[in-house]
Amino acid sequence: MKKWMAMIWIGLLAVSLTACSSNGQTDGSQAASSGSSSQVLQPEASSSQPPQSPAASETPSSAQAVAEEPGANLLVAYFSYAENADLPDGVDASTTASIQSWNGETTGNTGVVAAMIAAATGADTFSIQTVEKYPDSYNATLDQGQEERNANARPQLATHVENLESYDVIFLGFPNWWADMPMAVYSFLEEADLSGKTIVPFVTSGGSGFSGAIRTIESLESGATIQEGLSISGSSAADAQNQIHEWLRGLGYIE
Repeated sequence: MKKWMAMIWIGLLAVSLTACSSNGQTDGSQAASSGSSSQVLQPEASSSQPPQSPAASETPSSAQAVAEEPGANLLVAYFSYAENADLPDGVDASTTASIQSWNGETTGNTGVVAAMIAAATGADTFSIQTVEKYPDSYNATLDQGQEERNANARPQLATHVENLESYDVIFLGFPNWWADMPMAVYSFLEEADLSGKTIVPFVTSGGSGFSGAIRTIESLESGATIQEGLSISGSSAADAQNQIHEWLRGLGYIE
């Protein structure tokens, strides 16, 4: 009897030890699993430098095109009597139709048209001026202009275009003197190489328009493209803004 009782106790003891061993292994597995989960969820260590926002980190690409200002490649070059005459200070513009006061400056009919073109297109302006000034009388100036034309003279210029290579389009303006351009414009065209550029002529006159000036320009600047010109009556130059805008719009220089 005692022997059987001892065997029963030994069996119960073995079962108890097996259960304890199983519980210990389960707890250990759960602890390992819990530890692994904690490691995965732990946030990464912060960088030594704070992160930049997308706006701060973006830099402009050097390949991006920078839009040019309107009119940046346009030049209005013109010859105007009043800007080339030896006029007295405070001359009264009403004394002759060839002298105009425009934007506080004394100029001539061609100068007024040039200013309107520049204002509409944003172009730069260049006044063709001679070293030797013309008389303060318009009639005396016309006489001198005829003498220069007959002598095929080239008056020396006092002004010169800087950075001519930066301009693609040249608006070229002048008054009609003796069915021709003033000889100072010849001096300008022979000094300035306009090959590869576009010339857009305009003229002020008493009714003769360009006469033969377009053919002359084509001959002197054979490497340039000549666009349709504009003829303005000198007496209506100050009121020619609508006509000028229509012309520029037709050529595509303004909308």
